[in-house]
Amino acid sequence: MAAKLKKGDTVVVLTGKDKGKTGAISAVMPDANKAVVDGLNIAIRHTKQSANSQGGRVPKAMPIDLSNLAIVDKNGKATRVGFRMEGDKKVRYAKTTGEVI
Repeated sequence: MAAKLKKGDTVVVLTGKDKGKTGAISAVMPDANKAVVDGLNIAIRHTKQSANSQGGRVPKAMPIDLSNLAIVDKNGKATRVGFRMEGDKKVRYAKTTGEVI
């Protein structure tokens, strides 16, 4: 099945501590059904000092479940993603506006 959300997509968080915030997807984990969004769902990780890093308390973006994310359409609203054939090519489109993503 084709992915509804991909790396680089601008999404809005639907539930959780960051509800209503938007950001760009930096990584998608389809096997775990999760995605990492830049600047959202931040947790503090304590890292040990090594030869190439200072160490200390490092903020890190943690994965968010795909069901808690919705893609943002051209109007800035959350929308669902659909698939349709345009010629011989399968494309993603926003259900609210009908525009190709």
